[in-house]
Amino acid sequence: MKLKSISPYLTAILFSSTALSAQEIPIKNLDMSLAATKKEQSTPVLINEIEGVSTEHITINSDVTKKVKIDKKHKTIYLFIKGYGELTSEGKTYDIVPETIMLPNNVKHITFKANKDEVLHYLKISVHQTELDREYIKTFPKENTENMYFAKFTDCESYTEPIKSPQTTSRTILPNKYIPRVAMGTVKTIGPDAVGAHVHAMLEQLFLGLDNNQAIVHADEAQVDFPPYSLLHIPLGSSHSVSVNANQELYYVWMDFFLDKDGEKWLETHNKEE
Repeated sequence: MKLKSISPYLTAILFSSTALSAQEIPIKNLDMSLAATKKEQSTPVLINEIEGVSTEHITINSDVTKKVKIDKKHKTIYLFIKGYGELTSEGKTYDIVPETIMLPNNVKHITFKANKDEVLHYLKISVHQTELDREYIKTFPKENTENMYFAKFTDCESYTEPIKSPQTTSRTILPNKYIPRVAMGTVKTIGPDAVGAHVHAMLEQLFLGLDNNQAIVHADEAQVDFPPYSLLHIPLGSSHSVSVNANQELYYVWMDFFLDKDGEKWLETHNKEE
């Protein structure tokens, strides 16, 4: 596999890091066939893959109204990936559609439910907050940490990156000034195309395949098919890339969990589009 042209910063990381030996890429396919046979179902996904991070695949039908609970020890992200619903917060209502992100922050009165005859699928991602995180978050804009964050993926700001082709659409769905050491975004393109090989030893990373995603993920000598509605963990420190064959779609969420705040300099490789 040929490495695409990348910035000097990326090159320095790539060739100064020691790649891990060949290993498997942990992946779990989410069960999207879960229907309204049960009012609510919760399944842990990739248990203990990343220290301090837990993920659950949750489904609810229209008989259930979920009340968001605030946990002072964790920051929690909701990724709504299939089904339609409605969310209520502080007297306002918001439409939940597939590919919507919600972060409650310190808003205590948030409820949501699936629309009639719908099953709402979402990932609940909880990130443990250390003492350093609690100090770090004090430097963030107050509106980022107090108000609810709610956005459709397609409404989020786009960016470019040296390891991606000009035809790729990338968006930042959760900037890094909402949760300490966390950022998220999407990548979308049509094959033949690829996200070029790169290494980032300063962060752990999960990928979530979205609707129609038919990509292939490579990490050192390993590779795995990456279908829609699957969650995988990029082995820490591996040289990894993502490819897609002709006339197929690459579309996934990347989730970055930085080991410390200095690692967030990696995001400087993301160039905002004018």
